[in-house]
Amino acid sequence: VQLQASGGGLVQAGDSLRLSCAASGRTFSNYGMAWFRQAPGKEREFVAAVNWSGSSTYYADSVKGRFTISRDNAKNTVYLQMNSLKPDDTAVYYCAANEGRTYYGPTPRRYEYWGQGTQVTVSS
Repeated sequence: VQLQASGGGLVQAGDSLRLSCAASGRTFSNYGMAWFRQAPGKEREFVAAVNWSGSSTYYADSVKGRFTISRDNAKNTVYLQMNSLKPDDTAVYYCAANEGRTYYGPTPRRYEYWGQGTQVTVSS
């Protein structure tokens, strides 16, 4: 499956952004999906994940209550709605796909496919 992330940009603290990740090439509903992010000089970190149907989600503590992951299997797209953004949220955001309907979680090596990343910059 090929993944194309979009929707990043430069915003002020407290603003909102919605990231999208469009998938192509395989049956989208066969994949658990996740968002990760990587800030300069830091390791890639887990942000949020959603199961194949969209019925179950999992969030990093740092974004819980502010970010919402969702998916539209008819549109082959996963979303990350980000509210109340903080400067610490500044990073390149990546979407990732795990083939099969069994895993959606925080471990990067469980995801076989990755998008190219989209930059999110939050100014104070």
